Amino acid sequence: MKVGINFFPTVGPEDKPAHRYYDECLELAVLAEQLGFAHIKTVEHYFHPYGGYSPDPVTFLTAVAARTDTIRVATGAAIPAFTHPVKLAGKLAMLDNISHGRLDVGFGRAFLPDEFAAFNISMDTSRDRFNEGVEACRALWTEEKVVWDGQFTQFGPVTLLPRPFQQPHPPILVAAAFTPESCESAGTKGYGLLLVPSISRRERVQEMLALYRDARAAAGHEGPGTVQMSYNCYLDEDGDAARHWAAVHAGHYNQRLQDAVSGWASTTSSDYKGYERLVEQVKKADFATSLQENKVLAGTPEEVLAQVRTIRDWYGEITVSLQVNSGNTPVEAAAETMRLFAGRVMPHLAG
Repeated sequence: MKVGINFFPTVGPEDKPAHRYYDECLELAVLAEQLGFAHIKTVEHYFHPYGGYSPDPVTFLTAVAARTDTIRVATGAAIPAFTHPVKLAGKLAMLDNISHGRLDVGFGRAFLPDEFAAFNISMDTSRDRFNEGVEACRALWTEEKVVWDGQFTQFGPVTLLPRPFQQPHPPILVAAAFTPESCESAGTKGYGLLLVPSISRRERVQEMLALYRDARAAAGHEGPGTVQMSYNCYLDEDGDAARHWAAVHAGHYNQRLQDAVSGWASTTSSDYKGYERLVEQVKKADFATSLQENKVLAGTPEEVLAQVRTIRDWYGEITVSLQVNSGNTPVEAAAETMRLFAGRVMPHLAG
């Protein structure tokens, strides 16, 4: 099992200034490579303390690539709907070269009404924009003199420079939240999958994984595919202390999430069926239940190892992305979580 680090900012100026947040994350990224973690991943969000310190994951990951030598960097996820594909494909190809082929490209649809409103984009076009944007980027990476006549963008003939370092292109993963069709489509196309198991029942996640893996096999792709799952993670030699602070920071995270999804109280979209209930679902979040259901990792290294083994039994061979500084966790506590996980959990996951 591979394990990486996922930076999802849930802080704003009232918590810490942006430059301090970036400094801390870059410090932790360097430590992650030293400790043997597999990747550094970050998101794309806007405006809210829920993710808003990361409007451009490529900028941050370029800084990570400049400070490291071996650890992979991953967008988790870049949003094609908000960027012209020529611009997005070019930025990502540039990062792939700067990192000497260490880039994994995760694409997502986005789901916050405020973000779509700011870009003056209808949420009802989200799925089509996503599919077109991903395929346009892939074409720009793999073909020359590309002529694109899509529903939302038209360009060409153009030949993208720079060409990607990885051939034919960097690994592509797509984010899926509640929609089984997204998992099935990713499997058919041979892409990887980004999942956040904390927002779904275990049985639902297993169903989505089965759809993905069955679709991959039916399309003739080898192997089970790459699946990354993100978990908030808090470790301490004192398990009760780890759980206490995990609950505190989970409350901070949940409040930021409630603010960000508040737009769904007055929004409906044919591309986001059921999301109008998201506000109430977030309000009902309970840390003790999440911990019991292994949706958050917290405790001593031995307790967290038991959780991770259970997760692997449920979902098979996956890659885990640890969110170690979510909810305004102090950088020292985040670093201690990483050291304890690398020293006393990861050695037991190698086989």
